[in-house]
Amino acid sequence: MYKNNIKIYRTEQEMTLRTLAEKTGISAGYLCHLEKGTRNNPSTKVMENIANVLGKTVAEIFFSNK
Repeated sequence: MYKNNIKIYRTEQEMTLRTLAEKTGISAGYLCHLEKGTRNNPSTKVMENIANVLGKTVAEIFFSNK
């Protein structure tokens, strides 16, 4: 299963999935699938949008074991 740190960083900032969706312009449903690992291989643009909103690097979120 694909592993990322979206949920970890999102919850550290006390941000809801809906808020992250609004700020990134990515649907809450797709973000939920990314968090759970049921969807993988997001585009570079999606990864950059999520990283920018969470104030992290793409590597910290998608390529790191926190």
